[in-house]
Amino acid sequence: MADFKPFENKMTAAGMGDAAIRAFRRNYNALLANETGMIDESGIEPASGVKSLDAIGDAAAYAELLAQAVVIKLNGGLGTSMGLQGPKSLLEVRDGTNFLDLMVRQVLSLRESAGAPVRLLLMNSFSTSEGTLGHLQKYRAQGMADAAQVELMQNRIPKIDAATMQPVEWSADRELEWCPPGHGDLYPALVASGWLDRLLAEGVKYAFVSNSDNLGAVMDPKILRYFAESGAPFLMEITRRTAADRKGGHLARRKSDGRLLLREVAQCPEADLEAFQDIDKHRYFNTNSLWLRLDLLKEQLAADAGVLPLPMIRNLKTVDPRDKKSTPVIQLEVAMGAAIECFEGAAAIEVPRSRFAPVKTTGDLLALRSDAYEILPDGQVRLHGSRSGKPPLVVLSDEYKMVDSLNDLGVPGLLRCDSLTISGQLKFAAGVVIEGKVEIRNASGSIKEVPAGTYCDRVVEL
Repeated sequence: MADFKPFENKMTAAGMGDAAIRAFRRNYNALLANETGMIDESGIEPASGVKSLDAIGDAAAYAELLAQAVVIKLNGGLGTSMGLQGPKSLLEVRDGTNFLDLMVRQVLSLRESAGAPVRLLLMNSFSTSEGTLGHLQKYRAQGMADAAQVELMQNRIPKIDAATMQPVEWSADRELEWCPPGHGDLYPALVASGWLDRLLAEGVKYAFVSNSDNLGAVMDPKILRYFAESGAPFLMEITRRTAADRKGGHLARRKSDGRLLLREVAQCPEADLEAFQDIDKHRYFNTNSLWLRLDLLKEQLAADAGVLPLPMIRNLKTVDPRDKKSTPVIQLEVAMGAAIECFEGAAAIEVPRSRFAPVKTTGDLLALRSDAYEILPDGQVRLHGSRSGKPPLVVLSDEYKMVDSLNDLGVPGLLRCDSLTISGQLKFAAGVVIEGKVEIRNASGSIKEVPAGTYCDRVVEL
């Protein structure tokens, strides 16, 4: 077996704690053992009998429960794919307000309405820490500017040289020798940072965890109360799969022990792909919004020798992602939601699609900036009520891949839009309204204006 000591030395020198090293060791050993993590259709059954949010009653959490809660936002991502130079959470949503501002507003509103000190913890990466903390200086008066109060640092792990199975060396840029370990790093990061023990010592028992770019994911006092009264150690928010989600992972139940689990397409044997993509059979997917009982998390970690046995995901890359001829490497990661199978009594709750509204593309951002969404004073973002929880689908051509390109495009009315597809350079005049399914094309190579007016179920050639 390959020697792990060089990895341990490298991580120790970089300040990574014992929990992070042990988690990486487990995944490295799984890699060497060529573990596939395959989950056969014959060994699972569809998740059923899942409680829905609508069925849990209207009683919200009381102040005593909210005082025992922390909101954890996964904030380690950069917006490089959309042309940003810093944390994605600093992306402007509307009127100078960004994702981070909305997160802070949500927590401050909970504090005010409940009279309870709801905590906010941002899981930053080495790439996002400085920019995030710099922006938070505007909230110093609210006690949200000090890293010691709001920051949980994500670990980083070595990239593995695919030829030698040892830590890759890249003298041109030593930072490229490292990669993030996936959001499953939440668990070792909570331990290694001391935050898990600190939160428990401060009387914090419940954690709501979600992605910072999912503006639909807010601390819902009603779900908090349901989770607390259920006694479950782990609760996953799930929602119905649609045709667009056929290739995405789904929730299932293992026949051998009855535990819920997540199955990704990479874990599905080729012979089972048809069943995997059957959205009527496997109806639910993970929104990556989770509720954790921190005291029970600590107990489970102790039972698992300090490392939750999460399935390892192997990614084949090059050490410099911009140079496909650079050294081939293996990057290992784990998924946060996969921990559902680690807890006896873990549960799921079906939520409306409105609680899953990630911004992954400039098309998502254009929709968010339109009248199809409302931004409430308490920082919550929600689809207009007339849309019945279904967002407009906006598909933009490559000219609009970067955020800056939206500045000159303009924002049409999308309140009654089902889908909008844009090809080529254009600019919306004030007063453009899109309804139904509309495609707008401009093959001229120069910017053309879409005149004011209502466009409904048609193709527009400029």
